[in-house]
Amino acid sequence: MSGNSLVDAPEEARGLQMARRHPAESITVFFPLYNEEDNIHAAVGSAAEILETLTDDYEILLIDDASTDRTGALADALSAADPRIRVVHHPRNLRLGGALKSGFKFATKDLVLYSDADYPFDMIELVKAVRIIRQCDVVAAYRLDRTGEGPLRTVYSFGWNLLIKLLFGLRVKDVNFSFKLVRRKIFEKVQLKGESSFIDAELLIRCQYCGYRILQMGVDYFPRSRGVSTLSSFDTIRKMVKEMVRLYPELKALRRESRQAGPITQAQ
Repeated sequence: MSGNSLVDAPEEARGLQMARRHPAESITVFFPLYNEEDNIHAAVGSAAEILETLTDDYEILLIDDASTDRTGALADALSAADPRIRVVHHPRNLRLGGALKSGFKFATKDLVLYSDADYPFDMIELVKAVRIIRQCDVVAAYRLDRTGEGPLRTVYSFGWNLLIKLLFGLRVKDVNFSFKLVRRKIFEKVQLKGESSFIDAELLIRCQYCGYRILQMGVDYFPRSRGVSTLSSFDTIRKMVKEMVRLYPELKALRRESRQAGPITQAQ
């Protein structure tokens, strides 16, 4: 049997070869950044390495959310060295909601992936997601094993996912995980308004209510090892809940007005 056989190739190599067999869609990967000087080079490097295998038409977008460390300067240096890396600077901190809205607004490619810069998953997972999105409009990843992040965050996350499911009928396992690959065209209908970390849920809720198809895939999860996460802080949770209450009437009205959504399915 030929050494180039997909049967003989390792799983990751098979994924890359299968992805290359289809016409490549252009891809934007963007990172919301706030004081990520320790992580920015590794994040950009891993994204570029995988994007090179998938398409010749890609960009990496760095959203500097008014960082107070060297993140902005490092982002500018990376952009100066490679025209496929672009930087958006916020004059003031707009939190995750503002950073995500900027990323989706300034993305120019067919597919858009957003991820945190702290390496929450191996970027090789993008290869699988690109294959899956041929069947849908949104790929939402979920963490296969969350024990490494501690019991408190696990409990918070379970409660939050359950609350979103009960209030909005969103059938997604891991609402706030920072791995969402979307078709840029969805923003012809989806208009995000959130400012807090509720925007993760808002994105998926609006997509479901607008009839876009969402598929899920499991990925190995790597807890943050450098920098500080504030997602499970009381202040962050308070803002998420406050914003959910503010947007609840609008989102429920959208559900009534929109056509029935397609099913959310576990990807094979």
